Amino acid sequence: MDTWLAVASKRDTRGYSTRPVPDEVERRILDAGRLAGSAMNRQPWRFLVVESAEVRERLAGSVYAPDNVRGAQLVVTIVGKGSMDVGRCAQNMMLAAWNDGVASCPNGFPDVDAAAAVLGLEGEDRPATVLTFGYPAKERDPQSRPPEEWSARANRKPLDELVARI
Repeated sequence: MDTWLAVASKRDTRGYSTRPVPDEVERRILDAGRLAGSAMNRQPWRFLVVESAEVRERLAGSVYAPDNVRGAQLVVTIVGKGSMDVGRCAQNMMLAAWNDGVASCPNGFPDVDAAAAVLGLEGEDRPATVLTFGYPAKERDPQSRPPEEWSARANRKPLDELVARI
């Protein structure tokens, strides 16, 4: 998939099918996060793949969109300082997933300390975000329209409202 098409057609998805994410796709998703750029190459993250049904259920109770975690085929918590670098890492993972037809959605926490306890994190380790992945329950074909049409159909402010030249 071309990058512009991936960016324009990707939508956060909260409804996933039961189709499993293959191991090689999971590895590409995680590796895309690893490859994200970071200030001074600090790489201020690590990834917790939440496989335990019990931990996943408890984690679901600690995010803003619990059903998203419950229905996902792959749940990854990025542990690290909430910074632009972590955002770059998360976006890399979500775009790499979409390249393989796997949808995704980021999730935040109303109480980050409670989420850290669920994940067994100690000290200063805190979850920055939870990313959920899975094939979309409602199939979507990014190739069904050009990126410009995906862009025009996006529920986003017009570019002219966002850009100022000074």
